Amino acid sequence: MARRRKRIAPPGGGSHDRWLITYADLITLLLIFFVVMYSMSKVDLDKYDVLSDALRFEFKRSNSVLNGGNGIAGGAAPPLDSDDARVQLEREKQLYRERQFQQMVGQMQSYIEANNLQAQVAAATTSRGVTFTLNDLFLFDLGKADLKPEAKPVLEKLAGLFAEIQATISIEGHTDDLPLATGSVYVDNWGLSGARSLSVLRYFLYDTQLDPQKFVSASYAHTRPVVENTTAENRAKNRRVEIVVLWEEPAS
Repeated sequence: MARRRKRIAPPGGGSHDRWLITYADLITLLLIFFVVMYSMSKVDLDKYDVLSDALRFEFKRSNSVLNGGNGIAGGAAPPLDSDDARVQLEREKQLYRERQFQQMVGQMQSYIEANNLQAQVAAATTSRGVTFTLNDLFLFDLGKADLKPEAKPVLEKLAGLFAEIQATISIEGHTDDLPLATGSVYVDNWGLSGARSLSVLRYFLYDTQLDPQKFVSASYAHTRPVVENTTAENRAKNRRVEIVVLWEEPAS
C-alpha cells in the first residue's frame, strides 16, 4: 500500500514578511534624501533646514504597515483629510514661514553690518512681518524721488531675499510734516512719498525682474511718524521708505 506523501505548507504566512515593505520604503526615502544632498553643488544651510523640516513632517505623517499604520516615527497619525491633520499642516507651514522670516532678517542684518550701513538701513521683525527701513537721503536727494546709484546694491540684496519667499511685500513712503519747498515737482508730501514708494517698486520690477503680484505700494506722507516731528533729527528719522514683508500669505 502506497504511503501518502505529507504535503508541506509553503513557508511564510503572508504577514511575517510585511516588515520588509516598510523597510524598503525607508531605504527608498533615505536614497532620495542622499541623492538630493549629493546634487547640491554648494552647501546651503537655509535650504538644508527647509528640506529637513519637510522630511521630518513626512516621516511623522506617513502610514506604515506596522502597528496598524502608526507611521515610521511611531504614534497615531490622523488621516490626511481629518481636521487634526489640517491643523498640523497649517502649524508646519507657519513654522516654516517663521523660519524663512528669521533667516531673512539675519541675512540682511549681517549684510548691513558688513557694509557699515547701520545709519541708513535697519531690519527688524514687527507685528506686521519683517520691516526693512531705509533712510530717505540714502535713497534719494532732498525733495526728489530718483534712486541714488549707491542705494541700488542694498535693493539688489533685498531682491535676492524676496525672490524665494511667497509673501506680499508692501513698499511704503513716509515724509516729515514740513511742506515742500516752493517749485517742487510734487504738489505735497503725499505726492513725494508716493513717488518714492513707486521708485523703489519699479526697481524691483524692472531692474531685478521680481513678480509684480508680490508687491503693493503705499504713500503715508507725514501721517505715520516713528517719533514726534519736533526737531530736525526727529524729522530725519520720519523721512523714510519702509519695505514690509507681511506675515499673511498672498491670496492665491
